[in-house]
Amino acid sequence: MTDWMGWLVAAGVLVIAELFTGTFYLLMIAIGVGAGALAAVTGASGPLQIMTAAVVGLAATAVLHRSRFGKPAKAEATRDCNVNLDIGQRVAVPHWVEGRARVMYRGALWDVELGPGAQPEAGDYRIVEVRGSRLIVADS
Repeated sequence: MTDWMGWLVAAGVLVIAELFTGTFYLLMIAIGVGAGALAAVTGASGPLQIMTAAVVGLAATAVLHRSRFGKPAKAEATRDCNVNLDIGQRVAVPHWVEGRARVMYRGALWDVELGPGAQPEAGDYRIVEVRGSRLIVADS
């Protein structure tokens, strides 16, 4: 097997591994390995192929790290509707006592608190946060 084929096989393995991990960093390293394959096709020596793969892989990884895809989301899990499916659901509150209430939601009694800016009036509210067994609600 020639050098460029070995580089492409390695890049393919990295792409497949990236599919299992779900990060883009292995994909950036695979781009660097692909650059090593291009260096091999052009007839570069072994050390130059390795240097090309390393430099391109590190540069691609640095670009990814600085992009918005390289940083984890900073949303709180208590307010993230992708983490907690109760966020955004509606709950009916029959009456309030000092900004708190007890309601039946999903077959269980829950404590409900008013979120910022919400008025303590009977009616339907939208769940904006879940803190333990308390639902924080806002006006719908």
